[in-house]
Amino acid sequence: MKKIIHVDMDAYFAAIEIREDPSLKGKCVIVGGSPNSRGVVSTCSYEARIFGVHSGMSSHQAWKLCPQGVFVHSHFHLYKEVSEQVRAIFHSYTDLVEPMSLDEAYLDVTENKIGEPDAVEIARRIKADILGATRLTCSAGVSFNKFLAKIGSELNKPDGLSVITPENAREILFRLPIEKFHGIGRVTAARMRKLGIQNGEDLFNQDLKSMLRHFGKTGLYYYQVVRGIDNRDVITESDPKSISCETTFDTDLNDIDELLSILQDLVDRLVNRMSYKNIQGKNVVVKIKYDNFEYITRSCPLPETSSDKSVLFDYAQKLLIANWESGRKIRLLGVGVGKLELGDLQDCAQLELPI
Repeated sequence: MKKIIHVDMDAYFAAIEIREDPSLKGKCVIVGGSPNSRGVVSTCSYEARIFGVHSGMSSHQAWKLCPQGVFVHSHFHLYKEVSEQVRAIFHSYTDLVEPMSLDEAYLDVTENKIGEPDAVEIARRIKADILGATRLTCSAGVSFNKFLAKIGSELNKPDGLSVITPENAREILFRLPIEKFHGIGRVTAARMRKLGIQNGEDLFNQDLKSMLRHFGKTGLYYYQVVRGIDNRDVITESDPKSISCETTFDTDLNDIDELLSILQDLVDRLVNRMSYKNIQGKNVVVKIKYDNFEYITRSCPLPETSSDKSVLFDYAQKLLIANWESGRKIRLLGVGVGKLELGDLQDCAQLELPI
């Protein structure tokens, strides 16, 4: 049986800002753009979350919910620096580390560098090491697969440590609200509630055919994880699965010619990044975010693996035109490629710096 730990830093960006400025302690700290800007919330302290503020929310909406909030601009260089410290601690225990973002990662400690058979003890040491090195707290979940470890890290935040074993997994999952299941978002949770699925026990009582009928192949995932089944390995490869560029406009746009001009610039930036990394893609993706923060992504396969600027723009503009709604204003546009492959080094062109 595997021994998996999921470590999740507590309110990461906000916690670093509070560490750097102790006068912020106990206040509703909101990291992101200022309330009178087009910015969004990166994260916030637990004090601000009580008022309904959350990451991804517009800064203006966050201010309306929490007018006493202290808005702090992001310092990503510092967040990255601390993240590297934390990852060094992870690697002092195991090389099987799968970072999910700057502030969370899975660790497989079934076999580890200190010869400790108790995964819970390793989690305790990691938490202590992180606190000592960074003065920041984290929460950890310990279990026999990734899904349950992720659930465990969220049970007792902040500064929590939860253990989910084969013996207590059913009890924990049965009483868990359906929206707390990792992989079930707000929209899917709403669909499940309409079907009478309120918690893990309700989900467990659904048969596989019903889940497949309502949720397609993802229904199999839901059917399995509520039964504690998750055979995914901790993946240590750092190769990206996709690469993209996007931009948020100062003023919402609905002119297709202007949007296509911006799309061309984005494709140019994207191709430069692909050239630098010597990668090619098999499909192209366009992302559109409307002025009401609703967003869509659309993709299509390329005729062959490519990093050709004209080919990528040709398919990207077709996607944009096909999905553009003339009556709606757009606040963000993005383009990317997926299913990446390493290019042929012999065919690698000189990188054009956008200066």
